[in-house]
Amino acid sequence: MKKKRIVVTGMGVVSCFGNDVDEFYKQLLAGKSGVVPIEEFPCADYPTRFAAAIRNFDAGEYLDKKQARRVDPFIRYSVVAGKKALEHGGLLSPEALGRLNKARCGVLIGSGMGGMNVFYDGVETLLTKGFKRLTPFFVPYIITNMGGALLAIDLGFMGPNYSISTACATANYSIHAAARHIAAGDADLMLCGGAEAPITPIGLAGFVACKALSERNDAPEKASRPWDKQRDGFVIGEGAGVLLLESLEHAQARGAPIYAEYLGGGVSCDAHHMTDPRADGMGVRLCIEHALQEAGIAPSEVDYINAHATSTLVGDVCEMRAIRDLFGPHLSKISVNSTKSMIGHCLGAAGGIEAIAVIKAIETGMLHPTINLEDPEDELKDIDFVPLVAKSRPVKIALNNSFGFGGHNSALLFGKYRE
Repeated sequence: MKKKRIVVTGMGVVSCFGNDVDEFYKQLLAGKSGVVPIEEFPCADYPTRFAAAIRNFDAGEYLDKKQARRVDPFIRYSVVAGKKALEHGGLLSPEALGRLNKARCGVLIGSGMGGMNVFYDGVETLLTKGFKRLTPFFVPYIITNMGGALLAIDLGFMGPNYSISTACATANYSIHAAARHIAAGDADLMLCGGAEAPITPIGLAGFVACKALSERNDAPEKASRPWDKQRDGFVIGEGAGVLLLESLEHAQARGAPIYAEYLGGGVSCDAHHMTDPRADGMGVRLCIEHALQEAGIAPSEVDYINAHATSTLVGDVCEMRAIRDLFGPHLSKISVNSTKSMIGHCLGAAGGIEAIAVIKAIETGMLHPTINLEDPEDELKDIDFVPLVAKSRPVKIALNNSFGFGGHNSALLFGKYRE
């Protein structure tokens, strides 16, 4: 059976650099850091007091104003990024939406942690005011599926709709699953990706407790430094990244813009430890191999890798060992970078936001830098991490990696669209 081709026809982002895809990538190319001191709540006694926070977010006309005030931020981010992806693909107008077969349009936007803000506020209400004062929206606004559900309700999309939650690999898993629905003939069009809003007292405290975060409070913009010898943990980020995927036939029939082609993906499990990756990188290698196999691509065809690269002591090196093992000598011809060096680790949204960076690299022929990489680990000094400054590099095939607590590994391949 001939493989069904799947293309990216729209992108929507909510980030510390704003909600416009082109402006988002412009800031990445400029090597700007979005990491700032936390002002959203008192944290003077925390060992980490900074994050890549979204400030002055306005859902605008993308979400009913009353609803926007009520819902958890991760839901706001989901709906806005999803509608922006539709808008980017020329489908948000009533006329364009009216032409779609909505029974064959789906939404698959996941979250690693869900409604942390609503949950935190609800627990505080319960403890200080009693259960009778708890909002009736408490449960709906904390569950991870509600961002995609409310988006589908707004749009009338009746196709596949559910939430995947695989920690920091969530968005990649969601894109992979959405593509499979299109390939299987379940849908013509899918909005897919991830959203996260973890910058709360309990969210910050939780990652502090497991000693995962950088404590570089004197220079927050220097804190996220993947592969650098002086890295001391990751930086929390937030936001949403959503792709509009369509079958090629559906996209061509409506004259859609095509930004890239989704070539394939793979997932695996380390089956090793709750938070630490396998030292031998076997799980990482396995998911990349699955992606290459599904795409029908040889390792030697890959030009660029957007690495998971969170800035943790163990994870950064384990990922690159697996990549070196798989790609061998060809690694010398691959450019590798870390979007997280600028926007922090957006957890369940990371893969979606980074997929947008990958697609913009394919579209523009420009790779954003890995900032703060001043002294790479000795075993990695031969790798092109695009340090400090953006570079021009034509990209035909790119790999996007995301891994999550629990040992969840994911890899997606995107390529330049060819007729």
